Amino acid sequence: MATKTSLEAQTDFCGTFFAAKLLGLSVGTVQSLVERGELEAWKTKGGHRRISLQSVRDYQARNGLQTQFGVTGQGLLKVLVVDDDQISLELIRTAVNKWQLPLDCTVMPSAMEALIDINSLRPQVLLTDLNMPGVDGFALLKTLRSNPVFAHMVMVAVSAMPDEDIAKRGGLPEHTVLVRKPLDMHWLHGFMTAMVADRQLKNVETVAD
Repeated sequence: MATKTSLEAQTDFCGTFFAAKLLGLSVGTVQSLVERGELEAWKTKGGHRRISLQSVRDYQARNGLQTQFGVTGQGLLKVLVVDDDQISLELIRTAVNKWQLPLDCTVMPSAMEALIDINSLRPQVLLTDLNMPGVDGFALLKTLRSNPVFAHMVMVAVSAMPDEDIAKRGGLPEHTVLVRKPLDMHWLHGFMTAMVADRQLKNVETVAD
């Protein structure tokens, strides 16, 4: 069995929520697999769990599972929603599933989880709460906006914070869309429909070229 030190040296890892997405299992089930030693994992000094991607692939092979992300995410608009309020996440997840739009929507309860897996997810659209414990939405947005890899990501900040409080926190990165809480699901449906249409148009133009 690999030692904690050797596991920590790995760069091929993911967070609990992304591992659940890859395996097509619930977060609770993945946590149980870790506790039973069926997935190799460790925690950082900050208490954030990392799961070895190789152990995820091994588990898939042992159980005849396909990589869910590769199957469901192909050709779909990838959306990442980050909010520490589980009720808000569930409302958005339920709404997105009802719309039957070509979306691959991933929800995460913290900005740290998002930063762990953002390179693997590569979402085209990010919706994030601003006021979260630990790494907040401000830090998440600024970190991603400063990375050229995510230069074209559409970023939406969802918050009830007054404009003056947002300004005191340094404001939002350029081109960030600010939407007030409680989130209007009719607006979100229209926004996502527009994002899907824009993506499809760009795909048609690329094929035509």
